[in-house]
Amino acid sequence: MTDRFPGYDVLAKRRTPSWNEPTRQVVNRRLAVPREPRFLTSDLFVVLDAVCQRIVPQPKDRPPVPLAALVDTKLFTNLQDGFRYAEMPDQGEAWRRGLAALDEAANTHYQLGFAKLGGEQQDDVLRRMESGELAGGALGDMPAKLFFEHRVVLDIVTFYYANPTAWSEMGYGGPASPRGYVRIGLDRRDPWEAAEAYEGDDAKARRENGFVG
Repeated sequence: MTDRFPGYDVLAKRRTPSWNEPTRQVVNRRLAVPREPRFLTSDLFVVLDAVCQRIVPQPKDRPPVPLAALVDTKLFTNLQDGFRYAEMPDQGEAWRRGLAALDEAANTHYQLGFAKLGGEQQDDVLRRMESGELAGGALGDMPAKLFFEHRVVLDIVTFYYANPTAWSEMGYGGPASPRGYVRIGLDRRDPWEAAEAYEGDDAKARRENGFVG
């Protein structure tokens, strides 16, 4: 895949006017999460890691965003969303049940634990959860479909795009504090924003005039 923002690393803004100290501290904490589980058991953490790899496949040419560790840290620190569906248990209990249910379904349909399945088989089990086909067992009374939508997809995708690696890939500069933005019109960029790679004869002119994409 072509790099849309060649040479761009959002972390180069760390000590520039683009970021203030609270922003630096938040980013530093995200980058320093322990890679070993602190909330989930080791067995469930392995299942979570396998789920993360199917929900957000990552390029092989760079270190991956540690999604399983970020989700586990959210649970360990009890970082809440501010609301909860009535049909859902607390997020920690929801993840415990949901991951156990995926492992349970994998064993039922393929006689192997979820983490040991091939990619297509893992996707099949995840689709069964997404459709609400899975019920009872480890899930208890928790709706499989709601768990998939509200916990699996929401938590994993949110943590991917909250990480500086993803910011660099999409040319995002991180929180604009205290610098802010000046060229806020459509299809324009400020000089300190990432320059997108273009194809075609008008590429140079677009960059020189501060246009984006």
